[in-house]
Amino acid sequence: MSTDPKIRRLLEKGASIPNPATVEIGPEVAVERIAGEGVVLYSGTRIHGAKTLIMPGVKLGGESPVTILDCQLGPRVELKGGFFTRSVCLEKASLGSAAQVREGCLLEEEANGAHAVGLKQTILFPFVTLGSLINFCDCLLAGGTSRKNHTEVGSSYIHFNYTPNQDKATPSLIGDVPRGVMLNQPPIFLGGQGGIVGPTRIGYGTVISAGTIYRGDCPEGGKLLGQTGNMAYEANFHMGFYGDIRRRIYNNIIYLANLLALRQWYILVRRPFFAGQEGGGELYAGARDVLELAIGERLNRFRGLAEKMAPSIAISERILSGARREALVRQKREFMEKWPVIEACFTDGDDATREDQNRSAFLAALETRAREHPNYLQTIQNLDEGAVRAGTDWLRGIVDTVVNRVLDCLPTCRGQ
Repeated sequence: MSTDPKIRRLLEKGASIPNPATVEIGPEVAVERIAGEGVVLYSGTRIHGAKTLIMPGVKLGGESPVTILDCQLGPRVELKGGFFTRSVCLEKASLGSAAQVREGCLLEEEANGAHAVGLKQTILFPFVTLGSLINFCDCLLAGGTSRKNHTEVGSSYIHFNYTPNQDKATPSLIGDVPRGVMLNQPPIFLGGQGGIVGPTRIGYGTVISAGTIYRGDCPEGGKLLGQTGNMAYEANFHMGFYGDIRRRIYNNIIYLANLLALRQWYILVRRPFFAGQEGGGELYAGARDVLELAIGERLNRFRGLAEKMAPSIAISERILSGARREALVRQKREFMEKWPVIEACFTDGDDATREDQNRSAFLAALETRAREHPNYLQTIQNLDEGAVRAGTDWLRGIVDTVVNRVLDCLPTCRGQ
């Protein structure tokens, strides 16, 4: 028997700890925030962080040692090995051994991955599945309707999120929030040993064939994308120079607007479902914290890009000429000078205060359906077409309003 009073208390609560002497619980951890029923802490488990929450049925370290730091884990989550910090996993989310999940990740119900998955500032909607040996930071992935019909990322896949000019204003939106939350969209398939170059947008029903490095946008979806062979090329490179930035700016705007819509979804739709579980309030608070962290991260990266425009303008004026120089300098100067107004469009709370008939209609329908299906997934999957349409239109209205407000400040980016 372990001499650690916290270990003894967990055993008394019913937790299974096969080798108590190998389990470490930090002095800052509140044992009251760790359930006993169905919880299994295998050898090599380390639990730290005052904000850590572990709900019933969680299994940690089944394949290799695992470290948890300030994470909130919902019912029946299984983390088989690796390092997890400042992130949230909702019911039945799971990852294999050698995972590294850094701050700002949210894995919704039944999202899962195999071994050696690396995530940071990543949001996975329900059922999204990741293979092995994956690096997928700064993304939001949605799509699919169940564990048998889910968005899939093949093994050895990379999201390229760091540019030669040393910025990370590169978030990629795979699916979207307004339709994705309804759990009724076709899955997206990203074939193994490939990658996408952020920032990009990929629509529902898209298939990217194995071995493809995709550099474009396919927001309408429903396409098969691939490549045959590689063509070598050579060009001059000027550190600090940005060419046409319209697509990069537009995709950052779209991504941030979707995060604002998802925040409203959590506040108005998901919160009551958390309230019905023991410890659900703390799990909801953790999810909200992750969303705020995600919004803050994207704003910081976007701001950093704006701050790089001054040196890029100087380089443009040196190496370019004629109409191209004039156009590129104009769009960069516009972005740089309008940044304070742009940032305010994301932070002034308009997405929360704007009246919307679709929101009212959807929430009324949701309340009725929730009486029949108190489980979140079942409730959403049993909404009628009218309710789904109203909810999607409400969230799309948030996205469109934010995007249009920002583009009013950036006329050179309109039409992208």
